[in-house]
Amino acid sequence: MSEHTESTTINLENLKTGGFIKERGKDRFTVRLSVPGGRLPIARMKNIAAVAEKYGVEFVHLSVRQSMEMIHVNFKDFDGIVEELSEGGQKIASCGARVRVPTACGGCEYNPNGLMDAQASALEVNEKLFGIPTSHHKFKVSFSGCPIDCFKSNMNDVGFQGAIWPELAREGCIGCGLCAKSCGEGAIEMGADNIPVFSGERCIYCGNCVKVCPTEAWKTAKRGYLVRIGGKGGHHPVLGSLFALFLPAEMVVPFLEAVLSWYREKAEGLGRIRIADIILREGTDSLLSHLRTRFPGYVPEKTITPHIVNTQVGNMRSLS
Repeated sequence: MSEHTESTTINLENLKTGGFIKERGKDRFTVRLSVPGGRLPIARMKNIAAVAEKYGVEFVHLSVRQSMEMIHVNFKDFDGIVEELSEGGQKIASCGARVRVPTACGGCEYNPNGLMDAQASALEVNEKLFGIPTSHHKFKVSFSGCPIDCFKSNMNDVGFQGAIWPELAREGCIGCGLCAKSCGEGAIEMGADNIPVFSGERCIYCGNCVKVCPTEAWKTAKRGYLVRIGGKGGHHPVLGSLFALFLPAEMVVPFLEAVLSWYREKAEGLGRIRIADIILREGTDSLLSHLRTRFPGYVPEKTITPHIVNTQVGNMRSLS
């Protein structure tokens, strides 16, 4: 265990950053470490282990949002831990009414399903927006590289999911039918002339047709993020809904800034309230109009209202 002396100083600013969570035990805190996108270089991992061992931390906890948490830390060790972690390139995460560390899958770097570079987007958001106060509540952002949506875009305040829109160059098609076989949504069927017929209303933007086409007759006409807004967990979960489609990666940060500005304005005077509750209160048209002025061509005219999920199955009123 570490030695605590009377000369130990406590930098109260560390607490204000929000990465220090009071535990049940006296003088004990959980220290949340920032791991944007869930990617932790080996050198940083070794440094974390060394610091944890020095200060008597027996284990770390991996949170559901890809953060690493050092458990049972004495508050007198805050300054030393922060300094020594920083020397190894490790930062503290955030809690409270701030933009949290973004989560992400591996994206298109090595995942064959990946359509967008989720890791690059998460790191950019972390660099430019992490820790910014919202004035109202937590603000969680996630990135999924494809429509499998491993990082649950509809369960975040703003969730990004990779998507592409396919287009067939008929002259290059040899009628092999691989595209139709690969489409689990029935969006592609083989026509009478043995040329694929595309039903766009069934497409989920996965791009499987483009990947399997041996002659590259299927092309990527559009590529970008499908963006869902208004998701949250907690006592009263809400599933977010679509507010943008095929948003380019370079627009991710400006888009988030625009969402945050609307959120702050509409939540003024309402205390601790998530953006999901503001959308339910204001309606979807208000946010759509706000975003459409800056991102025309990517924001739809209409969208569905975020869906409230009633998980309180023990409440008989919900069963009547």
